[in-house]
Amino acid sequence: MPTAFVLINTEPAWMDHVLKKIMTVEGVKEAVTVYGIYDIVAKVEADSMHKLKTIINDHIRKIHKVKATATMVVLKAE
Repeated sequence: MPTAFVLINTEPAWMDHVLKKIMTVEGVKEAVTVYGIYDIVAKVEADSMHKLKTIINDHIRKIHKVKATATMVVLKAE
């Protein structure tokens, strides 16, 4: 099952709002706010790489106040 960790930048005042929206996206298994360069980290799983790309590009990246994302696709899970 294709899996990715999506690192998300947002405006600090909107972190909770963005986190709640991310948690409603199908395929998001977990999402947390973090300190550092990124504001939110989300774990996303899908049935295919195409679906994974769609979840990230068409849903997560289009959430209001998401400024930028970086995606790390999992190569191998144990």
